[in-house]
Amino acid sequence: MPAVSPSFRILPLVVAAALFMENMDGTVIATSLPAIAADLGTTPVSLKLAFTTYLLALTIFLPVSGWVADRFGARRVFRAAIVIFTAGSMACGFAHSLGWLVAARFVQGMGGAMMVPVGRVILLRTVPKAELVDAMAWLTVPALIGPLIGPPVGGFITTYFDWRWIFWMNLPFGLLAVALATRFMPNLREKNVPALDVKGFILSGLGLALTVFGLTVAGRGLIANQSVAVMIVIGLILVALYIRHAKATPHPILDLKLLKVATYRISITGGSLYRVGMGAIPFLLPLMLQLGFGLTAFQSGLITCASAAGAILMKFTAGRSTPAAGPPRHPAAHRILAGETPPGARWFTPTTPVAVISGILLLSGFFRSLQFTSLNAMAYSDIDNPAMSRATALFTTAQQLSLALGVAIAAYALEGSLWAHGRQQLLPVDFTTGFLVVAAIAALSVLAYVRLPADAGAAVSGKVSTSGA
Repeated sequence: MPAVSPSFRILPLVVAAALFMENMDGTVIATSLPAIAADLGTTPVSLKLAFTTYLLALTIFLPVSGWVADRFGARRVFRAAIVIFTAGSMACGFAHSLGWLVAARFVQGMGGAMMVPVGRVILLRTVPKAELVDAMAWLTVPALIGPLIGPPVGGFITTYFDWRWIFWMNLPFGLLAVALATRFMPNLREKNVPALDVKGFILSGLGLALTVFGLTVAGRGLIANQSVAVMIVIGLILVALYIRHAKATPHPILDLKLLKVATYRISITGGSLYRVGMGAIPFLLPLMLQLGFGLTAFQSGLITCASAAGAILMKFTAGRSTPAAGPPRHPAAHRILAGETPPGARWFTPTTPVAVISGILLLSGFFRSLQFTSLNAMAYSDIDNPAMSRATALFTTAQQLSLALGVAIAAYALEGSLWAHGRQQLLPVDFTTGFLVVAAIAALSVLAYVRLPADAGAAVSGKVSTSGA
């Protein structure tokens, strides 16, 4: 494990208790989609709404997370976020319709929007930049246990019990996280916090919500096509108005001026393309294994957890590999590996040996996690400490928005393949189309790194940086 100062170990573990609950929740639902769809009387592809609604709530409320933490104190906000997330989880378990489930997932997203960025801001403000990669590795190792055990646990519960328990089991984890936060988390609070950018919050929140939700429901028959088109157009107009507003206001809720920092700007642009491609994997892979290959939810979960195992393995080497070379030297090579190996699943067939599938997923998880660690460290390497809250809000908003778009695009790819073949039932060839589409999007992210400064990310590798803008 990377060597981190003892004083930096307790806090990441406290934050990780909440992240464990959130990460596990996201992975257990992926393996349970067919069972949930059958019980609620809908199709697995339609359940993309359960994915994208959660990510949409994150996108709306992430921008305000930094301001709320600075204004009311990190510990208070962190605990409230855990309570909201846990309450949303309980409501998901009682869902008896797609609408109910979608609404409950939105509540979950409201809580999740505060948990991750608030915990990250605390870490960024207390850890020296030279130890940033190691500290992030310590933070994410416990949280990665969720994705590791989530798929098999979710599959086991769904196969042998009831899918509703995958949400209800969040209650004890939520109570534990609140207790740990109360005992160990410092209540960091900034002085002289500027007034909340209410206009910016409304413009960005509504704009992104209408755009992403419109893209998600388009063609599903849930809302008239004319209404969906109007929704998307209004959303794009509001986003454009926000961009204009952000340039004129001194303290915008999403500070686009930070994009002048080269390492930060390239991490967002390249990282967003990558996450659009990778965000579709948790949606596509379990569906392919169950609907395309005929595996049970439990079998699917056992296979897909190999990706999380690879991610955990990477965390034990992040501190040794990333600072030594400097994070910026990883993305181009890692994108080829991490961007190619998960969509390598497009070559899987029902006769592909389980060992081969698991090995490819293990490799993909390793390089994908290394890529994300490099991106995160590089993004903040040239950001001043007072701007960390604003930088975190913008970075995580772009991250969640790209993940939501990834799920929507993957669903469109599946539906387009069904339409092209004149079928109603998903077959392995449909998932091949889906993986090819997301692989192409992920590969485009390499282009963003052509203009990366030679000394980018030097602050986290112990060198002197000159790439501030």
